[in-house]
Amino acid sequence: MMLETLARLPLAHLPTPLEPLTRLRAALQAEDPTRSVPLLLVKRDDQTGLASGGNKTRKLEYLLAQALAEKADTVLTVGAPQSNHCRQTAAAAARAGLRCVLVLGGSAPRLEGGNLLLDRLLGAEIVWANDRDRLALLAETAQAQALAGHRPYVITYGGSSPVGAAGYATAFQELLDQAKVDGWAIDHVVVASSSGGTQAGMAVGAWAAGFQGQLHGISIDRSASEFQAALADLAAQTASLLGIPHRFQARDFIVHDAYLGGGYGVLGDAEREAIRLLAASEGLLADPVYTGRALAGLLDMIRLGRFGTEETVVFWHTGGLPALFAYAEQLA
Repeated sequence: MMLETLARLPLAHLPTPLEPLTRLRAALQAEDPTRSVPLLLVKRDDQTGLASGGNKTRKLEYLLAQALAEKADTVLTVGAPQSNHCRQTAAAAARAGLRCVLVLGGSAPRLEGGNLLLDRLLGAEIVWANDRDRLALLAETAQAQALAGHRPYVITYGGSSPVGAAGYATAFQELLDQAKVDGWAIDHVVVASSSGGTQAGMAVGAWAAGFQGQLHGISIDRSASEFQAALADLAAQTASLLGIPHRFQARDFIVHDAYLGGGYGVLGDAEREAIRLLAASEGLLADPVYTGRALAGLLDMIRLGRFGTEETVVFWHTGGLPALFAYAEQLA
């Protein structure tokens, strides 16, 4: 891969830990002693270190480097009110000495908690979309920043551009290197997938490394048929950027859309159970929107017998801790 040709701004604490989930595995086995429970590992990208960590930091290392190379003085991006991506972008901009403007969906809440509180502490300016289309407002806001004399750099939703996704091409190789040192042969990787950059980047890294296992994306808010095509397109662009001679197709991507629940950001019984089980068994926190839903999907697949006892499954923890505090009443 030609990652060395991409400018990178070191932001993350790497490599993030790869750890066994011994007690979670035992809890699942205790539920049904006849059940096939695989060896479970967790890749701790909640420990990337930037303003409580998360997967977006790997993308922002390349995106912020590009912003600096283009002499930008202001970074703009878009997301939901409890966006982990926006919180990490605000932190990365602060580290890089850049202004940050966030375009958030909906209207300002009465109490700014969770990620939103951190956005403010990190110095971000917030523009509320109310009923407007967020991406259209992002473009307008960037234009307004330019007219005001600033030099804006726009980061798309989730940082899921080819440059951002490149961060997860190298992350997948990091995982394989760790597994080799520890003697683990990985059969499956399970990750929350929404804007697509993390799964698409992983797919590029997996293909480049000759990975023979399966990469499972637990869709957070889109149907598999719609999402697979978008993943293929982003992976193809990322591969081209990195000089990788492979054209990805929609059929190359495993997307599970059976766990969409009540929709984006809606905490249901499956997410509650998954969050509580992981916390009580491993002392590890999952968030209500992404990792909680992805973990609920993984637990369901285990309970349905989708993995063999001799297989090894990695749950890729993408972070999101601050959002827990915004869902306190729903988790109580």
